[in-house]
Amino acid sequence: MSILSNRINNLAESATIKMAKLGRELAAKGVDVISLSLGETDFYTPDFVKDAAKKAIDENYSYYSPVAGYPDLRKAIAEKLKRENNLDYTFDQIVVSTGAKQALTNVILCLVNPGDEVIIPTPYWVSYSELVKLGEGESVFIDSTIESDFKITPEELEAAITPKSKLFMFSSPNNPTGTVYTYDELAALVKVFEKYPDIYIISDEIYEHINFTGRHVSIAEFDSIKDRVIIINGLSKAYAMTGWRLGFSASNKEIANACDKLQSQVTSGTCSITQRAGVAAYHGSLDSVHEMQKVFLERRNLVFDLLKEIPGMKVNLPGGAFYFFPDVSSFFGKQTEDGEVIQNSDDLALYILNTGHVAVVSGDAFGDPKSIRISYAASEDKLREAALRIKNALAKLK
Repeated sequence: MSILSNRINNLAESATIKMAKLGRELAAKGVDVISLSLGETDFYTPDFVKDAAKKAIDENYSYYSPVAGYPDLRKAIAEKLKRENNLDYTFDQIVVSTGAKQALTNVILCLVNPGDEVIIPTPYWVSYSELVKLGEGESVFIDSTIESDFKITPEELEAAITPKSKLFMFSSPNNPTGTVYTYDELAALVKVFEKYPDIYIISDEIYEHINFTGRHVSIAEFDSIKDRVIIINGLSKAYAMTGWRLGFSASNKEIANACDKLQSQVTSGTCSITQRAGVAAYHGSLDSVHEMQKVFLERRNLVFDLLKEIPGMKVNLPGGAFYFFPDVSSFFGKQTEDGEVIQNSDDLALYILNTGHVAVVSGDAFGDPKSIRISYAASEDKLREAALRIKNALAKLK
């Protein structure tokens, strides 16, 4: 009998981190592995942000910060939301956390009671369902397909709602698919939410600046439901600051106060140096962000053309983020040269790693067992080589 709690025994390991680990282990044996598994840009943090962190060290920002974050950082975030998203928030509606993942965890643990249902469109980021499990809620999935660009309809949303529904959670631009909802598509979903005033909405907008469709649209822009929307965002993707660990939530004051209370018992305030860097980032120029977006657009177009050339792989054109999520179910049931049968996307991802030496992630962890996630946060040379390796590996299946 395990000495560990049911809580941790029931929790799955992050599939993206697991695949990155397997890739590193293979590379440690001398194999040339191209890792397209992690959701991490290959850019460097802008110099002006790094300079602000160095200055903070010299100015002795080495003490505990307020749990919800320094007031000037929270004000800078509120100003960013007004300037870039036309959303009105006061600084006391912002809670700064150690990454967007903690911000998500705070909100879920503060809103979800045992047995509450959380509606999640698939595919979804790997941690969504596990965080719901941690909060003793029940995930209710709305399946989408590559044919619909992985978007759900208002009718599908309404069909998923029950008297136990407490929360709806989604991301746009989406991880793992790159799907971006338009204003009109969000407006149609909002009409459904207007009928159910007890349902709250988590809008994960961490990829807002890696968007190839035009202006980012937040579901919080709709006044009729704004008070029930919790925005999750942070510095990791737009400013290439994954290791700095700074995310935030923006919500009504009751939820913000609850997140502050929970965080006070878990981690307290986010790293003081990171917060000072965050002030600079949110007050600074978006030039580096726009340059990164331009590069990712070029890579997206390149990888789209490369993946379309792989027989049996079904691919759509994502509107944002830096992922492709192709349907690879045509390879299920085929055999490797060693006679092993590819049963599912887990098997295929491992096969691609061991045979093609490219690390990708099984779609099963994202709620879609027919697909794999391929990150294109890598140089064009590596992306070309990775696509060739994947194509050659898949061609060996019989």
